[in-house]
Amino acid sequence: MSELSRRAFAGLVGGGAVTAAAGAATPAEAAVPAERPFRARTAAARPAARPNLLVILGDDLGWADLSSYGAPHIRTPHLDRLARQGVRFTDAYSGSATCSPTRFSLYTGRYPGRTPGGLAEPIADRTQGLEPSHPTLASLLKEAGYATALIGKWHCGWLPDYSPTKSGWDEFFGNHGGVLEYFSKLGQLGEYDLYEGDATHQDLRYYTEVLTERAVEYVGRAHDRPWLLNLNFTTPHWPWLTEGDAVTGAEIAAKIRAATSQAEVSRALNHYDGGSVATYTAMVESLDAAVGEVLAALRRSGQEENTVVYFASDNGGERWSYLWPLSGEKFVLQEGGIRVPTIVRWPHRIDGRQVSHEPNFSPDWTATFLELAGARPDPAYPLDGTSLAGYLLNGDALPERDLFWRVRAGRALRRGDWKYHRDPAGVDHLYDLGADLREQADLAPDRPELLADLKAAWEKIDAGLLPYPAA
Repeated sequence: MSELSRRAFAGLVGGGAVTAAAGAATPAEAAVPAERPFRARTAAARPAARPNLLVILGDDLGWADLSSYGAPHIRTPHLDRLARQGVRFTDAYSGSATCSPTRFSLYTGRYPGRTPGGLAEPIADRTQGLEPSHPTLASLLKEAGYATALIGKWHCGWLPDYSPTKSGWDEFFGNHGGVLEYFSKLGQLGEYDLYEGDATHQDLRYYTEVLTERAVEYVGRAHDRPWLLNLNFTTPHWPWLTEGDAVTGAEIAAKIRAATSQAEVSRALNHYDGGSVATYTAMVESLDAAVGEVLAALRRSGQEENTVVYFASDNGGERWSYLWPLSGEKFVLQEGGIRVPTIVRWPHRIDGRQVSHEPNFSPDWTATFLELAGARPDPAYPLDGTSLAGYLLNGDALPERDLFWRVRAGRALRRGDWKYHRDPAGVDHLYDLGADLREQADLAPDRPELLADLKAAWEKIDAGLLPYPAA
């Protein structure tokens, strides 16, 4: 991206946005310059101990749904403060355009198409899941001496065959499926879906509150070794319910209980007859408040300095999300479907008030976390991500590489500022994201050789992945 484009881009969504958000900055903070281009800290004291890893995911949270990313009507002071204390990434992507494939990519550090369960978009029945024999971020960190826990949405398979506790997490508290009604905890299979370990756990309070309470307890413990906590909220995923919408939640739960088919369960949870910009705004703001509670507990515990906090979304936004200026949304490989807000903070090693335009995607962070923790990937399951550890800590340049996405209805590859995209109709497009973030100026007719080169690169990667089963 040219320097001119960088400046224009920063003016659009960065720069003063972090400090200008209402209620996001104290007078003292506002007096400090806003974001500056990322630069690794010089040889500062390295931590004596390996860092804790707090990996937080929002669910269907759009790229511009935070006030620090440009939302004009949503106030997210806690996440904005997290951005001021660390690095805000403008060109970060999910591993896929839907939730379970992205979770496969983050848990394994590999393209979703490496495993049968990752081919589902998303996982919808008990026959699919992440095989317990496959190494995960949790299992590899566990081997390296970390305590591991997953709180919230797993969405990589149901019991009896699949579960976080079968894939390297010491503790699990949350839901197995991709969606559940926030009060009754009825999920996409029409069954109760809140578990502690492999046993159901009864709690009919608003789900965001329940998960926050558990996460606060976990980070506040007297840990005797470094830990990984995957904290996966379902907020702001449909059904569109705030903490004050228990009556509407009960109506949705009644429809689920009365359903005579999986399609009827799905219709009830999809909540097509509900929601609004106001409800969605309240949900995002409740997510922000929840993250704020967990970060406050981390600070009280004395572990804040040497804990890496990573916040992102599992894919692009949907329906009520604010995505300007991106095109597309969840399910498609336009920028709105895969570009996600991403913030990283590590006070002991990374300076705050920084912005990075370095392109990255979910599998990169798996590789990064493993390197920061001193853990090694399994050589039999090579990672598809590139570690950002050297970039973050030493300012090392990342190798030239392609970011790759494949869904049943499309394909995409990013190299530098260039993006190759095949839409669901089978038409190939070429965009210069440095000049055209909205993907409106199709340069495919003007640059046929570049298009052919990027297409060939995509097909070379695709040849090493599993084919989709017949529809």
